[in-house]
Amino acid sequence: MRHLGPLIIAALSASAAYSSVDDCTVDAMIVFDGSGSMAEMGFNDINEPRIFEARRAMAESIPQIAQNRRLGLMIYGPNGEDECTGLDLRFGPVANAAAPIIDAVNSLEPAGSTALTKAVEIAAQTLEHETRPATILLVTDGKETCGGAPCALASELAATGLETTVHVIGFKVRGSFFSWDRENTNDYTSSESVARCLADRTGGTYASAETLEQLIAAMRDTLGCKILF
Repeated sequence: MRHLGPLIIAALSASAAYSSVDDCTVDAMIVFDGSGSMAEMGFNDINEPRIFEARRAMAESIPQIAQNRRLGLMIYGPNGEDECTGLDLRFGPVANAAAPIIDAVNSLEPAGSTALTKAVEIAAQTLEHETRPATILLVTDGKETCGGAPCALASELAATGLETTVHVIGFKVRGSFFSWDRENTNDYTSSESVARCLADRTGGTYASAETLEQLIAAMRDTLGCKILF
């Protein structure tokens, strides 16, 4: 490469760097936790229901992301025939999806249990993950409570997906309130979602978000485009 001019070398280096970052050509699904725990506060050491900050985070981060990437929305929790059948595929990836995503989250009344495994599976199927690259962002505040096996699904997605990546944001995840060593370990407010394996086994990222700012940053890091100048 010593015969190449400095401008050509710089151009080649920039091209190589750009190929390693996300150019937002891959469609993405947001899987959003609308279960009853999103409305909890008080004993969870939370000043207001989680859904309030989640709405603010979506309003702050999604408009910019949606300008450059096709997004879809899957909500789990409310409006099912029982606690675990509230699985609502709002829409698959579309351009300029900010308004319908924000409207859906703003009008959401959290209820039901946490069928996160089935929700992620539906999102992957919607993205046709076996035949095309797919990105899924799961925003959850806790555990699978509807009998699903997130780690088994993670292995399946890794094995059958063409290029399927699941990112997980654990938002104000709490451990067991009645843990014997809660006061000594502070585990109650520093727990990770059991859904972390969905990220670990598919090459995604897991982020713990305790504040509004952390949630916004995690959403931008996982779905936003990294543009080089």
